[in-house]
Amino acid sequence: MAKAPKMTMATQLVLRAFLADPAIELYGTEIGGAAGLMSGTVHPILARLEAAGWVESRWEDVDPQVAGRPARRYYRITGEGAQQARAELARVPRPQPGRLAPHPEPGLP
Repeated sequence: MAKAPKMTMATQLVLRAFLADPAIELYGTEIGGAAGLMSGTVHPILARLEAAGWVESRWEDVDPQVAGRPARRYYRITGEGAQQARAELARVPRPQPGRLAPHPEPGLP
């Protein structure tokens, strides 16, 4: 297995979205909604998690013309990924979506 991904707050939120129900597959928009993140943030994280072996993906088998939309790429956390994610998340403070640390006011330490 590759090196563990950096546990940024955004990565933690994505992992928690997967761990809410590790048995189901999610596509990018669902993951972003559950994590409170935009697609441009979610997809690079998914690529890193997949490279680390924590997540696997597959393309939906659908005819885009019949479905009226492009095929979706579904992601699911692996058994090893879930185990590693739980261990890593236990070491870091739990992030709050949309609640990043405020910038200090000028002149304050």
